[in-house]
Amino acid sequence: MKPAYCVPVLMYHHVSPSAGMITTSPRNFERQIAGLARAGYHALTADAFAGFLAGEPVPDKSLLITFDDGYLDNYVYAHPVLQRYGMHGIIFLITGLIGDGPARPFNGQGGQLPATPEHRQAKALLAAGATDSVMLRWSEVKAMREAGTFEFHSHTHTHTRWDLENIPRDQCLARMTQEFADSRAALTRHLGSVSAHFCWPQGHFDADYVRLAKQAGFEYLYTTIAHGQNLAGGDPACIYRFAVRNRGFPWLRQRAWLASHPVIGPLYNRWKSWKRARRAS
Repeated sequence: MKPAYCVPVLMYHHVSPSAGMITTSPRNFERQIAGLARAGYHALTADAFAGFLAGEPVPDKSLLITFDDGYLDNYVYAHPVLQRYGMHGIIFLITGLIGDGPARPFNGQGGQLPATPEHRQAKALLAAGATDSVMLRWSEVKAMREAGTFEFHSHTHTHTRWDLENIPRDQCLARMTQEFADSRAALTRHLGSVSAHFCWPQGHFDADYVRLAKQAGFEYLYTTIAHGQNLAGGDPACIYRFAVRNRGFPWLRQRAWLASHPVIGPLYNRWKSWKRARRAS
């Protein structure tokens, strides 16, 4: 087995026919996952990825498929596609927004599918308190875990950017400490355990946040930083991910190749970082 040099981590939010920002259509998502399966890519579990970071070999063309937040459309549209192609993903749950009640129908199962609003509408519904119309239920989380399509990890309890709230710094850090504790408690209560994998809300973190996350038992910290490589022996407290566009498999294959190539990958990342810095200046 040729071992992987680098493991790209894919970042999704929505898979839905409701077109909008950070959304992949069901058609393109199936094209992407089917293409990955046909091309011999290996969708790792979080444990296998952690092993890779610690120096354990994983197959060439390995990657990690991640989703943020825990939207209902992940169950309705992404879950059946992963199941159909034998692929595996990770959802970072905002645990305080996951509801109760029976599992709803998913695509291909039969029955009237629930609406899956686009991102801005979803945010508006959440602000109005209509959480159940947007987010997963614990019954759906458990159904996906039992099917082997998804595993579940922490994305805090409320997804609040406390650093943007008008509160003193010590209160901000105290609130983050509570977020870690509440999300761990919810995952343990509903799923029986909690892992050491954690994803930052809106990608924001700093040295204090990293310290608090580690104190709370989180070792593998997932960012929204796209232009870096996840290598064996790399820092588990800074895991790079790139956002998947609403495109077909050829785009994804090229992007994964750029993310993982030992020579072209670092050059591409430096170029993209330079462009971003120039735009910001």
